[in-house]
Order: sequence, then C-alpha cells, then structure tokens
Amino acid sequence: MSATTPSRLEQILRAGHFAVTTECGPPRSADGKVVEEKARAVGNFVDAINVTDNQTAVVRMCSLASCIRIKQMGLEPVLQMVTRDRNRIAMQSDILGAASFGIHNILCLTGDHQSFGDHPSSANVFDLDSTQLLQTVRMMRDDGRLLSGFELKERPKMFIGAAENPFADPFEIRVPRLAKKVAAGAQFIQTQCIYNMEKFRKWMAGVVDRGLHEKVYILGGLTPMKSVGMAKYMKNRVPGMDVPDEVVARMAGVPKDRQAEEGIRICIEQIQELKRIAGVHGVHIMAIEWEEKVPEIVRQAGLYPRPGAE
Repeated sequence: MSATTPSRLEQILRAGHFAVTTECGPPRSADGKVVEEKARAVGNFVDAINVTDNQTAVVRMCSLASCIRIKQMGLEPVLQMVTRDRNRIAMQSDILGAASFGIHNILCLTGDHQSFGDHPSSANVFDLDSTQLLQTVRMMRDDGRLLSGFELKERPKMFIGAAENPFADPFEIRVPRLAKKVAAGAQFIQTQCIYNMEKFRKWMAGVVDRGLHEKVYILGGLTPMKSVGMAKYMKNRVPGMDVPDEVVARMAGVPKDRQAEEGIRICIEQIQELKRIAGVHGVHIMAIEWEEKVPEIVRQAGLYPRPGAE
C-alpha cells in the first residue's frame, strides 16, 4: 500500500491514522450551495467527503461538479463513479477532468439498477463493471494509457477505492470477491453499513488470514439510525443489509423522541468496536440526509481533532 498519489486521504491512512470519511448526497436541483453547506458542516471532522453519483438511480447534481465545489472550498472530495450511466469513453473523460481540478480520490461502483430510480425506462450502459473500472483507473495512473492504448502526457494521480458488502450471500465468496478487487487496483475499501458486528468480525478474520489487510485499507461503513421504523425498513426492505433483531429491539426499547439519540449512541459504540478489530483502518459514516450529526458522532467517538496529512 505504498503512496502513489497526492491524495490527502491516502497520506492519512499511510501514516497509520484511523481515518474518517463521510458522504454528501447532491441535491435534486442546480443549487450548488446545498453541497457547500453539507461539506462545510462536516469538513473539519473528516479526512474526506464522498459525493454520491445519482444514488438509487435518481437524477441529482453530478458528482464531478459537486466534488469540484468541495475541492475549491479547500476540502478533500472522493469522486464516486458508477458504471450504470457511462461508457468507457465518458468515464475516462470524467477521470481526466476530475484530476485536472486536483481531485485525487475515486470510488468505483456499479450503481443501482435504473429500474429502482426515477427514470426506470431509461437505457443502462454497464459498458464496464466496477472491477473493470478499477483496472481502467489503475492503467491510466500507472501506465499512463487509456483503454484504447493512447498515451497520456499527464496521468491522473488517483487513490483508488471500491465498495464491498461483507453481508451479502453467499458469505463464502465475500473475501475472494474482495481479493479480486484488490488485484484489480483497489487501494481502499468502504464497506456496506455494519449492524451485524459478529458477522463483520468473521469477514475481517478472513481478510486478515489472506493478508489482504496489508494490501488495502478497510473503512467500516456506518449509518446511524433515526428511528425504529428506519431499522425495520433497513432490515426488511434493503437488499444485502444485515440488521440483527437485537438492534431493532434496542431501538424499539426507547421512547420515540429519543430513538435518534439511541441510533447515534449505537453508531458510536460500533466505532469503538471497529477500532479494536485487526485490519480495520477507519470508518465511513453515511449519515443519510443527516450530515449535521457527523461532527457529534466523530467528537463522541474520540476521533476529533483530525490529524494533518503528512
């Protein structure tokens, strides 16, 4: 996991600090101030801010423009890129454009199918999958070539990331799947939301057994719950999510007006547990439309102030 980019996030991880990243969902409008307000609220409490790319296949302000705004604020963005909407020409073009603005982190994703979004009859692309996108970014950075073979005069200096779900079935392929992404070029991983800590520990044991924790930085994904209704929805309606009954029961066991507080308390406890798991290098806090709670979570988890990049 040697340094190859000027990414501040990579420097934080390479220095051995427990990293903190978060997520910013762009608006369903052309109002760029929404992105700036969200970024400003969390900027001093995290090492980098992911910007989602038309998440849930719903049209939003594009990730690239939002990342540029965040970069111009003096903060560290992570460009999320899904393969659903672009062919290899457009993806490589956007990578070059991002690098030209000093955006040096990218998270390579497949993306939710368009049938789940607000344009279900639209044509998908999926010219590449997320693993092939990882390989493409690595080729552009390390070999200085496009997929066509064209040689670049200026290479995009990217710290390359991917997502992984330790909880999807079949569980037995989850570690080999991670190994495949690492071999393709992933340098950091942000996981699906963790609620089943026991199963996550089992996955991490497999990661450590294969030595993958020495090849890639693992950031555990966390989403604080606002209510027992949210807990039940994530348990029963969100594919690939593993929410144990005891978590739902704990949320249900407090008065309605204190459930959000309990959700934050659970999130903080999870961070403390993740700090003790071998091979975990940080956390990725996905406070969905609840970004204002990220500073509170980071503070109470003992992760503030953030270290400077080296």
